Amino acid sequence: MVSSVRKDFNKHFSTEKYNAFLNELNEIYPGAIDFRLAETPVFIPKHFTEKMISACDTIIDLITDPAFMNITADSIPETDKVAGSYGYPQTLVFDYGICLSSDGKLEPQLIEMQGFPSLYGFQVIYPDVLRKHFSIPNNYTHYLGGHNRNTYTSLLKEVLLGKHQPENVILLELKPHEQKTRVDFYSTRDLTGIQIVCITELIKEGEEIFYLLDGKKTKVNRIYNRLIFDEFNARKDLGDIIDIREKADVEWVPHPDWFYRISKYTLPFITHPYVPETFFLNEITQLPADLQNFVLKPLFSFAGQGVVIDVKQEDLDRINDPHNWILQRKVNYADVIETPDIPAKAEIRLMYLWKEGAARPEPVINLARLSKGKMIGTRYNKDKEWVGGSVAFFEM
Repeated sequence: MVSSVRKDFNKHFSTEKYNAFLNELNEIYPGAIDFRLAETPVFIPKHFTEKMISACDTIIDLITDPAFMNITADSIPETDKVAGSYGYPQTLVFDYGICLSSDGKLEPQLIEMQGFPSLYGFQVIYPDVLRKHFSIPNNYTHYLGGHNRNTYTSLLKEVLLGKHQPENVILLELKPHEQKTRVDFYSTRDLTGIQIVCITELIKEGEEIFYLLDGKKTKVNRIYNRLIFDEFNARKDLGDIIDIREKADVEWVPHPDWFYRISKYTLPFITHPYVPETFFLNEITQLPADLQNFVLKPLFSFAGQGVVIDVKQEDLDRINDPHNWILQRKVNYADVIETPDIPAKAEIRLMYLWKEGAARPEPVINLARLSKGKMIGTRYNKDKEWVGGSVAFFEM
């Protein structure tokens, strides 16, 4: 996006440097990086970052509005509601596509958001290694909000641990060592000291929850939740495990219900130039005349599953639960990242942390994803180069 920086990076890029970078990263966590890392970061000019932050501020205004809990009351499937105090969503992430406006200029467009964690650990480790192998200008940083490595890791530890000792705080997931994002779990453990625990390993006595740490039964006071109910509900081979939805003497980071409240469900309530107009399918009385310019998305799915890009009337006719779907205006991704063959598209995920007692969350770090397919994601970019997971460096 910054022509001079892009040209310099591409000029000095070599496959040897890229392989050396990957080798060093894999030496830190052998066999744990289960997704493709792109050959390049994304360089974001200051004015573009400000546009993304502006849209985030509008969304946060909505989330902090007292009416927000009422308007999102129906966002949580009855089967997935979890008991316990809500507090606030300590983690929020906002995905922006780098798009072309109607007049051909680059602009961000919100693609999705989550009241759920992302790669808060790995995005500390990975850019540091990247800088060792590639020349990144000193006036660019992958942190947001004025943070650096020390201030960010200190805040992350504060948010995840609260007032508890690391051994009493767990990162909860289903089969965590089999997940594609497991490298982030290991990074988070190393940065904060919390333990990685599978839901099948939890023990419940009354309202107290325990796990085994070095063979010793250890109380769980706080759960950093990485469990996606979509995946959990699909598994029928887990045997007799505790029901995490029942009342328990634990604190949540964040409470699982935030996954639904801050999600695709929230999009129809937002009005901002960098948020595509979105409608609940069951509330549309007359379909848009330009239906081809909309995307059909299921409310309750993960990682792009079920999304219909080229919507036709027959796609709508097949839906028997329209209250669980949204129609979102299609955005025009820009072929913005110059690569050795064809340009790549990009999404930037801005990641926020909400500190105890703070009036609002703050932007802290990011990740990026590059694509040459119709959608962002591994399954759409097989056998392509200069695509995959990445990071944005923001002009300071």
